[in-house]
Amino acid sequence: MNPIVIELTVQLGDGEDAFRLRLPRIAMARTLALFGPSGAGKTTALDLVAGLRRPDSGTVRIGNRVLFDHEQKVDLPPHARRVGYVAQDLALFPHLNVRRNVLYGAQSRRGAPNASERLAQVAELLEIGGLLDRPVGELSGGERQRAALARALMTEPDLLMLDEPLAALDHSLRGRIMPYLEAIRDVIGTPMIYVSHSADEVRRVAEWALVLDRGRVAAAGPPSEVL
Repeated sequence: MNPIVIELTVQLGDGEDAFRLRLPRIAMARTLALFGPSGAGKTTALDLVAGLRRPDSGTVRIGNRVLFDHEQKVDLPPHARRVGYVAQDLALFPHLNVRRNVLYGAQSRRGAPNASERLAQVAELLEIGGLLDRPVGELSGGERQRAALARALMTEPDLLMLDEPLAALDHSLRGRIMPYLEAIRDVIGTPMIYVSHSADEVRRVAEWALVLDRGRVAAAGPPSEVL
């Protein structure tokens, strides 16, 4: 997959208390990390790219695709942005089993004709084949995380965004989930924006990191240099 270029210049609110965020034009080789303290703007940036929050001004672009442009009155709905988003709460449907949760992602592509082949590929990659017929309520934390990743990948996104994907897991589970994230990066090749408070996670999974401070980029570069 070709690198994806992300450009975001937005403002929420007016006056001195306005939230302003500008991500420079960044060519993502595979994985970009957003790093910084709470309130730095990391999750807000993901919500703006996904279309879950609407800026008062500015633009959001992925490559040549304009997702939002205030001046041109462009505002694609979330389902049209081709972005997979795994939020902190995972948001799995408790009344559906794992298979139906994961296939829900394919439905957003209007029943993609290769859904069965895609499911087989994703299930093998994330090792969830044995979980597909289990209720969500019977899953461990790590299994829920893999199911949420699988559902996002079933949309065949141009970009996968992960918001603190390992924050709710203990240290041993984090170490077991990390190889699956690396496989998404290396095997499928889906570009990712990875939000984390963990410098170790960022160093391991990201090729480029932005350190945010109240909506502004405080540092940018390879994780080994900026963290």
